[in-house]
Amino acid sequence: MKEIVPTPPAIVRNDYESIRELFTQNVVPSYGRFELVLSHGAGSYVFDVAGQRYLDLGGGIAVNCLGNAHPGITEALVEQSQKLIHTSNLYFTAPQGRLAAELVKRIGAGKVFFCNSGAEANEGLYKLARKFGHDEGRFEILTAINSFHGRTLAGIAATGQDKVKKGFEPMTPGFRHIPYNDLDAARAAISPATVAILIEGIQGEGGVTPATAEYLLGLRALCDEKKMLLLIDGVQCGHYRSGKFQSFQRILENIPGGEKFLPDGISMAKSLGGGFPMGAFWVRAPYADLLSAGTHGTTYGGTPLACAVALKILDVIEKENLPENARQLGAWMKSELERLATTYPSVVKNARGVGFMLGFELAENIPAFAASEKPAAIQFVNRLHAAGVLTVPAGTHIIRLLPALNLKPAEVGEGIAKIEAVVKSLA
Repeated sequence: MKEIVPTPPAIVRNDYESIRELFTQNVVPSYGRFELVLSHGAGSYVFDVAGQRYLDLGGGIAVNCLGNAHPGITEALVEQSQKLIHTSNLYFTAPQGRLAAELVKRIGAGKVFFCNSGAEANEGLYKLARKFGHDEGRFEILTAINSFHGRTLAGIAATGQDKVKKGFEPMTPGFRHIPYNDLDAARAAISPATVAILIEGIQGEGGVTPATAEYLLGLRALCDEKKMLLLIDGVQCGHYRSGKFQSFQRILENIPGGEKFLPDGISMAKSLGGGFPMGAFWVRAPYADLLSAGTHGTTYGGTPLACAVALKILDVIEKENLPENARQLGAWMKSELERLATTYPSVVKNARGVGFMLGFELAENIPAFAASEKPAAIQFVNRLHAAGVLTVPAGTHIIRLLPALNLKPAEVGEGIAKIEAVVKSLA
């Protein structure tokens, strides 16, 4: 495939201070940013303004499923932008209809609503649940402790982490939190007002914790019994990151009864657009028409441009067999992380995850980190930056690896070698 634009040249002039000053003066300081100013990327590598190269194992927090500056995405953007960029949802467009059909084909009978982000996709699921239970006075959604569902007011109420709620009280009513992977706790928490249970297939921000097969099947049976909706937040763990389209499909693979499992709604975003901002949620067939005309909407959701990009991403993933790549190389990466935990137990406590959604937990009280008040995960990530690797912290002690689905074996080897070098220096 020809490249639409040439690869940008390396930038050697260090504009770090001037760019940082622009942020200090003009950008709301709502992020704790790392001391890096990135300028461009290619594949699984990015470069800063001084020309330093980094292996990108963070993937823009599970967004860049085809890496950086993929020519297929550029081609789709250019081609579609010459036809139709935006029309609003007052009209039909072929890319949106085609993308919806592709998503339904990968999940099951139902329909799709398009939006712009994961938080918006989850908002749609909250509204679906309230519409479903409205006539009976049911509105409450049970979510998991350590979950993360976005930064809107309803999103932080749904999120099972106190740190995101501080300063925004009182919380939006209608959410309660239960232990993850605990079916008995879910059953005990149900009240007359409970209408749905919402979980992540693999908790991301909460520490890269997959749901068990027993938990998923048990929640489905419980929701059927109590006439409740089972909703899955697949924003981070979906779109083939696990080696299957949705993480529950991977977790339930070859499990008796797993082939019949379907939730009632799934939120999607991140890798769906491969860096182009878009989100969506799928609703199972019996409930797919609950949100009828006038009950939900968006101006930008499902533009021809966004949908053309998402279709191209699905095409590349299938043609290059990237789900299998995520399975094989993900298994290798996980085994290597487990080796580090065995070899350096004073630094690495354990490894966890599935496919290309991996994490490793740092040991408590690493001496080299004692002098700083920063969490161990932040200090470790900073040391990886110095070694030329980008990763993503989760909580105080967990490092996430969320690389592109087309990561190469040599890049896995490079990443593990650099991670091990940092671990060894701390041991």
